Amino acid sequence: MNTAERLIAAAADLLDAGGDAAVTLRAVGSAVGVSHNAPYKHFASRDELLAAVANADFHALADEWRKVRASDREPEQRLLDALDVAVRFSRDHPARYRLLFNRPDIAGLGESLARTADEALGEFGAIVADGQATGLLPATDGNELAILLFATAHGLIDAEASGRILPKTGWPEIGTGLQILIRLLAGGARS
Repeated sequence: MNTAERLIAAAADLLDAGGDAAVTLRAVGSAVGVSHNAPYKHFASRDELLAAVANADFHALADEWRKVRASDREPEQRLLDALDVAVRFSRDHPARYRLLFNRPDIAGLGESLARTADEALGEFGAIVADGQATGLLPATDGNELAILLFATAHGLIDAEASGRILPKTGWPEIGTGLQILIRLLAGGARS
């Protein structure tokens, strides 16, 4: 692993351990064991380093969604598995999830990050399209249904993160809401 990759990994670890405020170029350099100026040789700013973390995480999500799509599970289960990839990532890495999906200032940093995000979300969209092709989901133009499904999952993830999904609401966890949504969509596709 080269120094830039070590800095990216250290920034990701700091995000996981202490959230956004824990990531400074000085702290990242210290975590890697280089001088406090060394990160500036690889990243012009903290935001550029955070964009590199986001880029790496979008690559990892794309890989996970490719695995889900290639599985031999039924289309409905593949779709639920794809949604679960996002849910698990949000639970395992809440600060990094927010970096990917709630930081427009970082999202706008460079074409490379935009391409990687599009590639990852395209993999999710392909799973949705497969569900449409089998008749599980209603047909729509373009990626409209994929966007709607991901946005719904994102809203549920946000609700869970802020403590609004509780057993007393009837939804003990996000998966329940996503299963209901898929069942409703599948029923509409079949009628």
